[in-house]
Amino acid sequence: MDFDGLVRDFPDLTTTGLEQGAIYALVALGYTLVYGVLRLINFAHSEVFMIGTVAALGTWQAMGYNQDSSVSGIGLILLLVLAGLAAAVVASTLTAVAVERVAYRPLRRRNAPPLAFLITAIGASFVLFEAVGLFSDNIGIGGERGPFGMVRPFQPATLFSIGGWDITNTQVLVVFSALGMLVALDLFVNRSRLGRGIRAVAQDPDTAALMGVNKDRVILLVFVIGGIMAGAAALLWNVTYAFSRFDVGFLIGLKAFSAAVLGGIGNLRGALLGGLLLGVVENYASGLFGGEWKDFTGFVVLIVLLMFRPTGLLGESLGRARA
Repeated sequence: MDFDGLVRDFPDLTTTGLEQGAIYALVALGYTLVYGVLRLINFAHSEVFMIGTVAALGTWQAMGYNQDSSVSGIGLILLLVLAGLAAAVVASTLTAVAVERVAYRPLRRRNAPPLAFLITAIGASFVLFEAVGLFSDNIGIGGERGPFGMVRPFQPATLFSIGGWDITNTQVLVVFSALGMLVALDLFVNRSRLGRGIRAVAQDPDTAALMGVNKDRVILLVFVIGGIMAGAAALLWNVTYAFSRFDVGFLIGLKAFSAAVLGGIGNLRGALLGGLLLGVVENYASGLFGGEWKDFTGFVVLIVLLMFRPTGLLGESLGRARA
């Protein structure tokens, strides 16, 4: 164990962990929304995120920018970021809606057992990432299914320093984007009419239907919101790490789901808390034990916490969220 390295690199490990955790949190919001309404673990959500990263990459390549391109000028940077965001959000949202319509809605109408939903979710996940893998093989991107390098809209640079903490532009963008989107989503769910419909269906779908709430529309809305969050996370991933791959969503999805469980599955604020905490703990572990222990430690922390608090850190379900 390298305690000296942990202390020396503590500021960098913390800021990098918050940056990674913010991406986990945005993806986790999709898991927690779907679970809160349907009591379904949507394992295909990781591929919704992956398709967003690939869509942004394809948009930038169509604009003539690849991993060897250099970008300068605030106007061009904004154009690339906004174009990538639009492509990622649209692609992820359409994928999420397609999964709901094709995979889950027929099962709901047949009153299928929970196990059928679980198997379908896993199958949909494999179908999506194998489809992208085959597509990348056929068009020759990346070779052997990736990784796909891409242009960086802007290079990481230190914005300001606090003591020994150097804060970069990408870290500020990622963390404050995640916080802003969570606040917007929390206000939407708790203050808007559509949000009340989401909470009603999450609490008691049959009673909500008797009160005039269209359950199918609410479920579709939940998948749309989850797709938007995943698309935004995909853009932030591309800006931060500048690569994608057909299975890039697999580990991110596992960690995002772990973050949702850690904070309290079905709890929007818990998803953010769980994501940030998981990202920070992973980075501290890599500084203390070495990079190879990073993923291992995050899941161990999740298991230990659930042994003592099975409902997660916050534990409040979406259906009981206060107006």
